[in-house]
Amino acid sequence: MDDITQEFVKAALPIRPDDAHKGTMGTLLSICGCYGMAGAGILSSMAALRCGVGLLKCALPRSIYPIAAGKVLESVYLPLTETAQGKISAQNTAFLLEQAASAVLLGCGLSVCEDTKKLVTEFVKNCEKPMVLDADALNIIAEAPAILKSAKAPVIITPHPAEMGRLCRRTAKEVNQSREQTARQFAEAYGVITVLKGKDTVIAAPGGKVLCNPTGNSGMATGGSGDVLAGMCGSLLAQGAEPFQCAATAVYLHGLAGDFAARRLGKASMLPTDIIAEIPNALQALTQTNS
Repeated sequence: MDDITQEFVKAALPIRPDDAHKGTMGTLLSICGCYGMAGAGILSSMAALRCGVGLLKCALPRSIYPIAAGKVLESVYLPLTETAQGKISAQNTAFLLEQAASAVLLGCGLSVCEDTKKLVTEFVKNCEKPMVLDADALNIIAEAPAILKSAKAPVIITPHPAEMGRLCRRTAKEVNQSREQTARQFAEAYGVITVLKGKDTVIAAPGGKVLCNPTGNSGMATGGSGDVLAGMCGSLLAQGAEPFQCAATAVYLHGLAGDFAARRLGKASMLPTDIIAEIPNALQALTQTNS
């Protein structure tokens, strides 16, 4: 299994021409959050914007809209009808499927309930845009992973070992004992690009292509780091990056930004927001190193 290289990442990054505008740099529809989990949507949104997406549409429960809008000024918001528990109502599904976007991010802080199960199921079956599925979208799909085979466009999944275990009916320990094999087998069986997070994150594509990530550190083992990665991946996908290259590039940049944050703050003290703050430095370092 080969490592992702700086040369691979630079070649995969979306080109940003001098005459670019928001309409040419992609639109990401991010469906995220619930009452009590506003941070997941905020972190993924901030990360997506720092990775250069032209327009971010953040669809979230109406009750957490004021919190998110006060933190992320650059997003367009779609405040949605919600359940009594503050989760996105399934009544929004048709409206969201009709949204103009070049890619979709689904799952960060979504929560699992009957309404979100219907929402995720309908998106996987009917969305014609490439998707990144993270967090609770994966926990929902774990009940019937075969639904992934019905996707109409490329799908990237970003599970941590426990989520991967739920998807393939194993324990997290069993997953970590055979990380490459697990990611490779799941990608092939269900036709999705599989990003198995953790130390030396594995990225596997249908057809057998597999890469390992050399960047990142234990300071990233904090709630919210995965939301940052999901936002970065969705951003690059919306900008037109080829899905496997998109996944590997997002993982590498995420880890590199984490390494910069660890050097600046120490592993024990760094936060997911510190990773986001280092994304510009990671991008610039890559460009300068390989120019």
